Amino acid sequence: MAAPTALKTDLPTDYRPWPALWAMVIGFFMILVDSTIVSVATPAIMKGLDSDVNAVIWVTSAYLLAYAVPLLITGRLGDRIGPKYVYLSGLALFTLASLWCGLTGSIEMLIIARIVQGVGASLMTPQTMAVITRTFPAASRGQAMSLWGATAGVAILVGPLVGGLLVDGPGWEWIFFINIPVGIIAFVFAARLVPKLPTHSHSFDWIGVGLSAVGMFLIVFGIQEGETYNWGTINGILSVPLLIVAGIVVFGLFIFWQSRIKTEPLVPLGLFRDRNFSLSNLAIAAVGFAITAMAFPFMLYAQVVRGLTPTKSALLLVPMAVLAGALSPVVGRLIDRMHPRTITAFGLALCSASLFLLSMVTTTDSPIWLLLVPMGLMGVANAFMWAPLAATATRNLPMASAGAGSGIYNTTRQIGAVLGSAAIAALIEARLTANLPGVPQDMSQRTAGVKLPPQIADGFASAMSQTLLLPAAVLLLGVVAALAFTKPTH
Repeated sequence: MAAPTALKTDLPTDYRPWPALWAMVIGFFMILVDSTIVSVATPAIMKGLDSDVNAVIWVTSAYLLAYAVPLLITGRLGDRIGPKYVYLSGLALFTLASLWCGLTGSIEMLIIARIVQGVGASLMTPQTMAVITRTFPAASRGQAMSLWGATAGVAILVGPLVGGLLVDGPGWEWIFFINIPVGIIAFVFAARLVPKLPTHSHSFDWIGVGLSAVGMFLIVFGIQEGETYNWGTINGILSVPLLIVAGIVVFGLFIFWQSRIKTEPLVPLGLFRDRNFSLSNLAIAAVGFAITAMAFPFMLYAQVVRGLTPTKSALLLVPMAVLAGALSPVVGRLIDRMHPRTITAFGLALCSASLFLLSMVTTTDSPIWLLLVPMGLMGVANAFMWAPLAATATRNLPMASAGAGSGIYNTTRQIGAVLGSAAIAALIEARLTANLPGVPQDMSQRTAGVKLPPQIADGFASAMSQTLLLPAAVLLLGVVAALAFTKPTH
């Protein structure tokens, strides 16, 4: 009971945690939507900036890279400087970069602006979980995490829908301009409502910063861009497999350094002694992998097999988003009462089952309503995955390491997403080659929004159906991890 008592002395007597959380969630929702919104606008950006496919891929890749690499550092920075100030700095940077993105006139400037956006997002993300951990007692943290989880689950699904509406309407620039009023509102609310929490200013591990940044960059860049270069060499100079191996070696040195450093480490390895924290990281990596991996083949199927526009394709995700958002508050009340093993294993297993079902109905002649059934089940599953996993991961975190723990958790999720993106791209290419021998691989790009000829559509639909089995299988690893959760002590 010592932790809740200490927690109260950290806060103003008139502090209300829920308004502060809602204020931070606005910005968190915005940056997560931005992780997926650009994919729908890719053809429009190519046309508007007179770019090719290889260049425009970097509009998304640069953002994800700049987002993922600093997360370990930005999480710890919140412990040192204070989560409120790090969050506000990131929000301001993200909002200004969004204006830059919308005003840019070249693909090169857009990529640079997206890098700045990614850094801003990286500054913001760990602080949201850290504030929840430090302001809500562990025994009642589930409902707070349900809001965080609903935000994460719904935002990732809403991105393609909002992107489609904006691209089909005012134009691709507005996927960035829309962030400006949202960012200003989020900044005002966060500045007024989020408390200034006590900091834990000890020595900062600069060697750890360097090793983690280099290791994360090499690993994430190698995985993310491997498919682009056919897992060979980049411009005949750098070997993608060697980059990944080098990243693993450097990251191994980082872990070794963290175990030996005499002062305060960047990543307190003692956090992993908490079994539930370690298992939650494994499970959220599986979730990040699966959610990222399922969206790409399903959107391709909707557009090039069924001939749907980007907006109509994204509307297929509505049951998932609506049910995830509606059920998350209900699940939040259950989190603090039920064993985490029960609730999270159910969510992960249901998500896996819904993807297996989606694979079965991804055919050339399935009625649209039939596609909505597994989407709805996936929405229920999302409500039972995001919040329970986050609450389980953070329940026993020491207050002084709340930012570090949040940084680790979000880094793991983001690496899972990068792995999912790379793996599904490779599998799609392999299944298209197997199902449609002799058909050009750029068929999907040349026919987006227009139905494929019947002689090709069957093979293409089969290829997309088969690739959906990969994220379904990966989620079963998450189920195994969740079944090993222990009951919290408080």
